[in-house]
Amino acid sequence: MNTRPEIKFKKLEIAPESKGIGKFIKSQHLRKSLIYILIGALAGFGFFYFTEAQQMHAWALSDSLSSIFIGAFLGFFITNSPCARNRC
Repeated sequence: MNTRPEIKFKKLEIAPESKGIGKFIKSQHLRKSLIYILIGALAGFGFFYFTEAQQMHAWALSDSLSSIFIGAFLGFFITNSPCARNRC
């Protein structure tokens, strides 16, 4: 006379996620990051051009590369910082 309640389990179906370079390239986050990096690099070049290049009579691209890289890094940081991804 031992009556136990019957336990029923539902089968859990997990579909594998496609993680690969194709999904990464097509992602919206990558596009946003590239746009912000480009805008940052252009802003860095603009900063160099309107501040330091006005004082030089002849300048080469190598003179402005540090400003371009700093601007590109700031653009990258804006989209990939922990606070930008709601993780702070």
